[in-house]
Amino acid sequence: MPRQCGQSSGPIIRRSTGLSSYAVSLVSERIGQLFVDGCRLEYTEYGGARGGDDRWVVLLHGQLMTRRMHQPLARALAEAGNHVVALDLLGHGRSDRPDDPLVYSMTAFGEQVLALLDHLGADEAVVGGTSLGANVSLEVAAAAPDRVRALVLEMPVLDNALDACLVAFSPLMFAARYLPLTVSAVRRVTHAVPRGLVPFWAGIVLDTLGQRPGPMAATMHGLLFGRIAPGARIRESLEMPALVVGHPRDPIHPAADAAMLAEEMPNATFVEARSIVEWALRPDRLTEIAAAFLDEVWSGDAPSQARSVRST
Repeated sequence: MPRQCGQSSGPIIRRSTGLSSYAVSLVSERIGQLFVDGCRLEYTEYGGARGGDDRWVVLLHGQLMTRRMHQPLARALAEAGNHVVALDLLGHGRSDRPDDPLVYSMTAFGEQVLALLDHLGADEAVVGGTSLGANVSLEVAAAAPDRVRALVLEMPVLDNALDACLVAFSPLMFAARYLPLTVSAVRRVTHAVPRGLVPFWAGIVLDTLGQRPGPMAATMHGLLFGRIAPGARIRESLEMPALVVGHPRDPIHPAADAAMLAEEMPNATFVEARSIVEWALRPDRLTEIAAAFLDEVWSGDAPSQARSVRST
């Protein structure tokens, strides 16, 4: 990746943010940063109440979103004994946001995750994410299968989603590039709303809407005109356990893509969500499934063949 961010690869700064009371037991949270080709990336590290130093889990956000979207899940998985790290990929959240579309690609994002594992000293991790984060997780698994213990993939974007993605995201890219005042105006409005006064997921929506036109256009250009995910033959070769979550009635993330991916991967479990927003608004069922899957993965009892869990 070209050096575009104007950052030096100086010392890593890590600071404690205290303790969270999200779960029954307190879960420590620490903010950290690393530099990849001069660009600064920020992450939050969640420590489990039962330790979990070797049970690394990396969570990756969706397109234009931030790592904060995974805060509830990260806290729950950390409380279950995992060492969870949520990363802001380049161009997102509190990480650097260069204007050059050449620095954005699925493969570049995958390299950033591997750099994060190196920075943390983690030989292997469970890697997972939502939408963009699911596709980046596949890239990590394809590039370094020995570093990926398992995958947790929510709403992967594959063949069946391409048309809907072009329809949904092309106008946003056009607006950011040719009508930047519209994006800046939305940013000013969203930044005026105190996050502490709105529900958690309303705050996530506001964060997503608070884009800068240059980086937004560059990010979407780099992704729309690059490789979306590893090809089918590569996906079929990924033998690590995988939990694949599909949403019904989601045009941008059709459940057919999730089901297809689960069929392609030899050791995948397909889970059908009850709705698009189940994991956001009623997370208990899917979080329990994910936590149980991680227990199986780290104990060595993960499923050795594909299976399906349907919503009820």
